[in-house]
Amino acid sequence: MSSTEARPVRVRFAPSPTGKLHVGGARTAIYNWAFARANHGTFILRIDDTDPTRSTEENTQIILRAMKWLGLDWDEGPEVGGDFGPYWQTERLDIYRKAAERLVADGRAYYCFCTPEKLAADKKAAQERHDPFQGYQRTCRDIDPAEAQRRVDAGEPHTIRIKVPLDRGDVVVRDAVHGDVTFEANTLDDFIIFRSDGTPTYNFATVVDDSMMGITHVIRGDDHLSNTPRQIMVYEALGAPTPTFAHISMILGPDGKKLSKRHGATSVEEYRDAGYDSDAFVNYLALLGWALDGDTTIVPRDVLAKSFSLDHVSKNPATFDLKKLDWINGQYLQAMTDQEFARTQLVPQLVSAGLESAADAEAAYAAKPAWFDLLASVLKPRTTLAPQVVEKSRFLYWGEDVQFDEKSVNKNLAKDGARGYLEAARDALAALDADGWNAAAIDAALEPLPDALGTNKRKFYGAVRVAECGNQVSPPLGESLELLGRDVALARLERALPLAK
Repeated sequence: MSSTEARPVRVRFAPSPTGKLHVGGARTAIYNWAFARANHGTFILRIDDTDPTRSTEENTQIILRAMKWLGLDWDEGPEVGGDFGPYWQTERLDIYRKAAERLVADGRAYYCFCTPEKLAADKKAAQERHDPFQGYQRTCRDIDPAEAQRRVDAGEPHTIRIKVPLDRGDVVVRDAVHGDVTFEANTLDDFIIFRSDGTPTYNFATVVDDSMMGITHVIRGDDHLSNTPRQIMVYEALGAPTPTFAHISMILGPDGKKLSKRHGATSVEEYRDAGYDSDAFVNYLALLGWALDGDTTIVPRDVLAKSFSLDHVSKNPATFDLKKLDWINGQYLQAMTDQEFARTQLVPQLVSAGLESAADAEAAYAAKPAWFDLLASVLKPRTTLAPQVVEKSRFLYWGEDVQFDEKSVNKNLAKDGARGYLEAARDALAALDADGWNAAAIDAALEPLPDALGTNKRKFYGAVRVAECGNQVSPPLGESLELLGRDVALARLERALPLAK
């Protein structure tokens, strides 16, 4: 039975630093963080690095950076500390060893001296006699403890196994997502908690950590559900309260198979580098298996932290939908003020692309804030992902040397009448002085010209747009010319005249 109701909520996210933080792990971290915040509890980050062949410090740092980008601040763990450390499993090996030895001393675990060959032979024999129980045959369970200790002291290779009570009966996992899940007793053998090389097994180390750290709720992927009966056995052997479990479903790709690299980007840093907003990304991942009310799609971080609950988590697999992620990201961008969009999205992208020469985004923005705010007002409604602003802004950085798109030139300038359109636009715009050079005045100066020239607006504005922007697709013309400035805009019209018929 769970004994967590009366205790303050304590949850943990315990990634293994064997690779980058992937989407599934990030969602698990988000659910743990949100559950802790919604219940005024404690969110712990623990590094489960007991796989020495694959765990690296570099991967640990990648995970920490991803957690920070996601905005999932932890209350205990690396870089923060806490009263229940260390928070790396490799620094807790003595703790596991002492816990295992205490179980042996209490008669709740025992030394096993069976060789791999012996175990294989016993399993084969159980299969041949159609024994319903085909786990470890408990060969060493009843060895006299003094005799077992003598053999250990003599250096005989051994493991340590948990002593599952023979009358334990079925194990019922009371899961907050799946409900009660029953595992038959005959599937439980006396499993190993300490290997012959002196290292703990996962099912032992994680329970020792969770019990010592006072974890009240274990929220994790449902691929761990099959581990849970064994872990409950360890909790009971340790005499520790069993936490509430919540096993969340896997994330599928559009083809209905488990999300993987074949579906595209899977690591958090790939989405960060692609320009996704972290708040939007957290919002989207939270919706992969959880819902606020069944209708609301935009769930800001503060609402998630206030409203998250396990009873709204679905046990059905969720499908990763990139189009929905892009839409949510766009909604977050549109909700920003022009200044916020400029400072957090636009200018950092322009600096990164080398279009702005300032050392950093803050310095670039400070040099011409009004210009960037205007550009932000133009591009924000047309942006789903921040990197898109680079190509949409590039024409503003060419000076007088416009880089013409050949197809656009052929369609808009190499047509009869185009030269007259440019000359009329030049003369009308030249009449504006520098102080009056703004989108409204520019639009007003150009607006009567198509009728005066006896042409339609599409032909007239198409020619002027290509002359100024190099392409027939650009932001609104008035704002584009205001951003270019009077001198550059007039010079570009002059430069385009030889291309026009």
